Amino acid sequence: MPRVLAVSDEVVEQLWSDQVRRHRVDLVLAAGDLPFDYLEFLSGALDRPCVFVPGNHDVDLSGYANVRGLWTKAGLPARWPGPAGAVNADQRVVDVAGLRIAGLGGSIRYNDGPNQWTERQQARRLRRVLRLARWRGLRDGRGVDVLLTHSPPRGCGDEPDAPHRGFECLHDAVRRLRPPLLLHGHIHPHGERKPDRVLGGTRVVNVVGYKVIDIPGREEVGRAP
Repeated sequence: MPRVLAVSDEVVEQLWSDQVRRHRVDLVLAAGDLPFDYLEFLSGALDRPCVFVPGNHDVDLSGYANVRGLWTKAGLPARWPGPAGAVNADQRVVDVAGLRIAGLGGSIRYNDGPNQWTERQQARRLRRVLRLARWRGLRDGRGVDVLLTHSPPRGCGDEPDAPHRGFECLHDAVRRLRPPLLLHGHIHPHGERKPDRVLGGTRVVNVVGYKVIDIPGREEVGRAP
């Protein structure tokens, strides 16, 4: 059972030190809105890969491509502004550390900042993820183990104010992908415990700050407490 260090939104000082090495994990999963050098430190200190999606306070990472180790944007050489060595899973399905991870970053649109989407825009972005997951599944028979998002599904751990409203289309994502886990950030606890939720057979976990999580096999879908 793979174990991940899931982080989002709030820097945890104990992790940004040698103390992080006490966590025996296979992968770092980041759900957005964290300093990129923080993610680089976690990945380096643990000597484990990092997969992330951008949050609404992160810079715009769209349009970059890595061809044989050279980063380009609009066909021209460019400096990658994201965390060095990390895998951006936004609108992608990636296989890392034995896990299949589907990613969808960003929040609901509430101003003109980057990584913000209307419900219709996010639903269109999700359709790309669903196509990729289906193609991968047809090729090797494997499903998605983790759906990594910045925002939660609508009505499932979100808040009533406009910036923190979740996405309705994530309900369709859960129904179609049936991942054992959906990990999200964006919703700060403010000192209150944010309980896990169950959507269909998927455990929905708010990882703001950090959580160490054992990733269940797909046979465990539907058995979450």
